[in-house]
Amino acid sequence: MVEAMEVQKGYKKTEVGIIPDDWEVKTLGDVGDVKMCRRVFNHETQSEGTIPFYKIGTFGKEADAYIAESHYNNYRQRFSFPKKGDILISAAGTIGRTLIYDGKPAYFQDSNIVWIDNKESLISNNFLYHVFQVVKYNTEGGTIQRLYNNILRSTKFICPPTKAEQNAIAEALNDADALISELEKLIAKKKAIKQGAMQELLKPKEGWEVNKLGEICQILKGKGLSKSQLDEYGNSDCLLYGELFTTYKEVIAEVVSRTNSKEGLDSKYGDILFPGSTTTIGIDLAKASSILIGNVKLGGDIIILRKKDYEYNSEFAAYFLNIIKRNEIAQNAKGVTIYHLHGKDLVDIEIFFPSIEIQTRIAQILSDMDKEIESLEKKLDKYKMLKQGMMQNLLTGKIRLI
Repeated sequence: MVEAMEVQKGYKKTEVGIIPDDWEVKTLGDVGDVKMCRRVFNHETQSEGTIPFYKIGTFGKEADAYIAESHYNNYRQRFSFPKKGDILISAAGTIGRTLIYDGKPAYFQDSNIVWIDNKESLISNNFLYHVFQVVKYNTEGGTIQRLYNNILRSTKFICPPTKAEQNAIAEALNDADALISELEKLIAKKKAIKQGAMQELLKPKEGWEVNKLGEICQILKGKGLSKSQLDEYGNSDCLLYGELFTTYKEVIAEVVSRTNSKEGLDSKYGDILFPGSTTTIGIDLAKASSILIGNVKLGGDIIILRKKDYEYNSEFAAYFLNIIKRNEIAQNAKGVTIYHLHGKDLVDIEIFFPSIEIQTRIAQILSDMDKEIESLEKKLDKYKMLKQGMMQNLLTGKIRLI
């Protein structure tokens, strides 16, 4: 028989778990009424204007519709409207997404975007915003789920007794959010710089040699291997075609999967790999990766370009194909529900080469950029994990700031 967990002094058992003695279990209905804007019909919107109208599809993004200022002023006077600092919640689509309303003139789509009319006398919106990141809703509905008002009102959360403690928790989490946001902006900036560098460095210049892929490459195809054959303790490195979409970029210097299967075509250093099919769109197949490891078992539906006699830098070639030839390759993808790219579709693709020294220099510059971005992305993942840990501890009272 399992003994009941002992409750530490200063804490108590509740229906939502063990919390500090002086914290309370509340429902969102205790905070205030659920509110929504008056419904706006399509004929009342316009493609341009000064008052953006946010639908569920543009919530948190750029508005693509507007309403007349006269409508806006009329609705604000007669109907519910959020005040600056209120937390807007998506009640359809991606349920539970939240934004803090900045108070700027805007209008929001009736019952799809709602808010709780919090007077902030007992609970600060600053704290409540972070509560919304962790609360669990019981959604109702069929194939299209909706966050109905009664679900919102009955949703439980736990709350510190004073606004001072609420705000201390919120500020700590806000600081973590700010770090994450700044890092995301830096990553976006680095990616934009890399994109510009690729466009300039890879643009064919006078004197570059032109070769067709079919003339300089032997075109092969991987074979066998499925997810069920992966084994983290397997004796062979392997690569599945789906990983070319999800795991690898232009340069593959190490692989993440292993297998005990004997299937798969063994890679050679400098092979260029393309995925052979996708259920999304054809442009996704225009994705080349240069593998810098030999004897990796390459699974089925991987197109392999293997060097013949012409000497070139395969990293440069992969970058060139992805940037300069992407649309041309995508045009060769065929399909309806499943798009396919075949080796023969790549035979006549022309690739432009500078000297091998310049190829290597360009590849190194772009590879270094990729490594920097990858390092920043790992740092971002770490920050996000740290923030998750902070939320688990601060929003449950396991760690007290006051």
